[in-house]
Amino acid sequence: MPDIKISTYNVNGIRAAERKGFSDWVKTSQPDVICLQEIKAVEDQVPQEVLDLGYHATWHSAEKKGYSGVAILSRIKPDLIKAGMGFDWIDSEGRLLMYEYPEFRVFSLYLPSGTTGSVRQDIKMKFLDVFNEFTRKLLSDNKPFVLCGDFNIAHTEIDIHDPVRNKKTSGFLPEEREWFTRILETGLHDVFRRQHPKAVDLYSWWSYRAASKSRNKGWRLDYQLACKAMNARAIEAEIERDYDMSDHAPVSVVYRF
Repeated sequence: MPDIKISTYNVNGIRAAERKGFSDWVKTSQPDVICLQEIKAVEDQVPQEVLDLGYHATWHSAEKKGYSGVAILSRIKPDLIKAGMGFDWIDSEGRLLMYEYPEFRVFSLYLPSGTTGSVRQDIKMKFLDVFNEFTRKLLSDNKPFVLCGDFNIAHTEIDIHDPVRNKKTSGFLPEEREWFTRILETGLHDVFRRQHPKAVDLYSWWSYRAASKSRNKGWRLDYQLACKAMNARAIEAEIERDYDMSDHAPVSVVYRF
């Protein structure tokens, strides 16, 4: 198996992203596997230009129209496809999709946001508890894997432009950051941060307000979390921030096999 480039990307609506050049990015960046989040569409609504890219594609949409949803596009045909985590309250929102290949598994994951209020924040924390058990089972298996997605959490102070003012903001709450630290301690690796351990001002999300991207007032919310074996294969990681198809940027990692 040659080098494999995996990209994770919250497109904030696949139809809107295509209007802003999604297919052009794919043709330029040439990922082998693309994990998408917040597709906000069912398969029948996916633009034909995206379908014509020639990838094996699976769309795991939310029951609520125009909301959430994840997808995986892959040049390599998967041996196994699995959608969901086995909980209706999670799976109805289209939050997890898995492709399995002979040598590894890849997951597209979209964690809930808590920014709309206490009810959704409680759901987010409940999801994090369920996810702990989910990753524990993955780590107990010998199959290498990488979890790709929008975690809606900036882990450390260098992952956010203003850690002081945002310390009480969902996405940078102490309990969320502590959860992130604990899950890494179980045996997962933040691949981008492993490749760039001390790099600052590297973000993957910018608010549409106040020209945040041009001023680089961002957050790093999008991750590839890998098991030890998969992390050891990573040779290159970048945030492709030059593209403006979404309020997020693609995060891409090359793995050597």
